[in-house]
Amino acid sequence: MTTLIRKAALTIAGATLTAGALAGPATVFADPASAATPTSAVSVTADRDNDRGNRDDDRRDERNDRRDERRDDRRDDRRDDHRDDRRDDRRDERRDERRDERGDRGNGRSERELRVRYEAQPNFYYCGPAAARNALSTMDRNLSQDDLAKEMGTTENGTDSAHLITKALNAKTSSGTYRTIELPTPTADDKQTDQMRRDIVTAIDNGRAIVVNIAGTATDTDGTPHSFEGGHYISVVGYRDNGDTVKIADSANPAQASYWITTEALADWTATRGYSA
Repeated sequence: MTTLIRKAALTIAGATLTAGALAGPATVFADPASAATPTSAVSVTADRDNDRGNRDDDRRDERNDRRDERRDDRRDDRRDDHRDDRRDDRRDERRDERRDERGDRGNGRSERELRVRYEAQPNFYYCGPAAARNALSTMDRNLSQDDLAKEMGTTENGTDSAHLITKALNAKTSSGTYRTIELPTPTADDKQTDQMRRDIVTAIDNGRAIVVNIAGTATDTDGTPHSFEGGHYISVVGYRDNGDTVKIADSANPAQASYWITTEALADWTATRGYSA
């Protein structure tokens, strides 16, 4: 009985051992099957997709950055253009102001001409008041010849001298700028002619016409003679050729209201008389 029991136990133990041996390989083979799941391949693919997405994001960011830079550059260019335009406008304004100033106070070149509101004299003895009135019109003074005649003491005998013209001009401009220059000799010498030229250019460059008391005959640059043997007053309202030629406003005849004459001829025409400058 004991022997049977021992055999039965050995038989059961052998069966168990055999089952364990046979089951062992099943367990071993099962592990590689579990390891063969494609976990690493999926991870690599995901990483590649992430890298590609990151690169796309980087390229998109670069494009946006370049677009922003171009926009900023255009904005800067527009600001620069606006600044340049403003500078150009200011430069043009300054140039125009200088041009206007030269037009009002002399152009710094060889010629200058004042604007005259011309008026002819109403009678034979009002040449003094008319000449003064035309001269004052270049300074925007609007005065009547009668008013000036009273200021000068003008009568049918005329206006006595250039000194009375000077006094009236200073009174009506409230400046005291005008002075009387006399040419007492029968003809003007070079010194007197040069002085007259300087006086004319200086006065006209400062926006003032001058009044000249003349007598005798003189010929203008067109060859036309102008004769006033008993004396006459005229206005000088412009010059050219650096003052060698001057423009006359003459109240005696509206048909010859203005003409050009050389300064030498004018100086000789003024000899024995004088002028207000």
